[in-house]
Amino acid sequence: MRAFIERKPLEPTQQPPLTCIIMSKGTVVLAYSGGLDTSCILVWLKEEGYDVITYLANIGQVEDFDAAKKKAESLGAKKVFIEDLRAEFVEEFIWPSVQASAIYEDRYLLGTSVARPCIARRQIQIARQEGAQYVSHGATGKGNDQIRFELTCYALYPEIIAPWRIPEFYNRFVGRKDLMEYAEKNGIPVPVTPKAPWSMDANLMHISYESGILENPKSHAPAGLYLMTKSPEDAPNSPDVLEIEFKKGVPIKVTHVKEGKSKDTPLDIFSYLNEMGGRHGVGRIDIVENRFIGMKSRGIYETPGGTILYHAHLDIETFTMDREVRRIKQGLGVKFAEMLYNGFWYSPECEFVRHCIDKSQERVEGKVQLSVFKGQVYILGRESPKSLYNEDLVSMDVQGDYDPCDASGFIKINAVRFVSFISYFWYVTARLE
Repeated sequence: MRAFIERKPLEPTQQPPLTCIIMSKGTVVLAYSGGLDTSCILVWLKEEGYDVITYLANIGQVEDFDAAKKKAESLGAKKVFIEDLRAEFVEEFIWPSVQASAIYEDRYLLGTSVARPCIARRQIQIARQEGAQYVSHGATGKGNDQIRFELTCYALYPEIIAPWRIPEFYNRFVGRKDLMEYAEKNGIPVPVTPKAPWSMDANLMHISYESGILENPKSHAPAGLYLMTKSPEDAPNSPDVLEIEFKKGVPIKVTHVKEGKSKDTPLDIFSYLNEMGGRHGVGRIDIVENRFIGMKSRGIYETPGGTILYHAHLDIETFTMDREVRRIKQGLGVKFAEMLYNGFWYSPECEFVRHCIDKSQERVEGKVQLSVFKGQVYILGRESPKSLYNEDLVSMDVQGDYDPCDASGFIKINAVRFVSFISYFWYVTARLE
């Protein structure tokens, strides 16, 4: 911290007074949630001599934004930005993930991962707009979010303050108990108490739950944990049948078949699918995953709308896409999911992969009918003007243009390959013995 001394005219017998004027270290735009960590970080940054602008992104979480703004102002924020990013979150981040069939380690639909580049991008735009020298976040030093925020910052605006990796901060706040004591001492109101035994992150795509009692991988999730979905046991006893229309791999309309209700804007489509999926308990998973920083973690997720779209898109894609193109696209989808999980959204390689996946979706067009019922998604049928399915060709009752001799040649070629593989297998086994 810097200071300078202001000198005033003196009387002959007067001792020289010293007036210290504290100079700010600069302005920080803090990604703020209003929770325990970021509220404490806001006050700590001010203690350290920074001017703090707080930024809260509305990406579909249930939040009292007016209360969050008042809280930030009461804690000394210079300015407070509350930005509604829901529409761009769906169109620019969730939709590319749907096109990619992005799923991490076969189960996780990446709801937290896909939100971070959306949040961080707007944070950096505000930093530039306000002439701030730094951006900051409250992600812990053991989680993935620190990587996701900071790789975005390094790509777009590389001056970062990461409190959970600053020794003065993490040595002072060893655990949540220290944060709670600091909050109490500094008059910081927080909704979480030591009796609330897990942390939660919510957005339009999903809600995630981790830490606390959930860190024991054997512990069952408490019944009252889930907020976005009903228990399948309590779900309606009759299914809801939906029709989802796709164009270039992106949903453009959803219709409730029985009620005739339809939605045709991205935000409305996704919100309605969340409503339908949540009503039937769709999209709950409890997993142990591999974090990018080198540890396994237990996470519980509920992703109702995303789960419905994953199944529907997968169905229309296989119906309309060439087999060999899809084989390559599947590999790109796995790579994209890994890059998204690890925070590389703004990397050149991720941009290239997204471009390739987008190209693969040009023919992915049509309608899928499905039912949601008791925690499950059931595909009922599909149609497309760009279908590669030939009913006459595949029919067992119609000869069509199919020549059985073609199958004979195919069988012979693959039989030779199979025999060669078996011979090689026995050769290797014999050598090993």
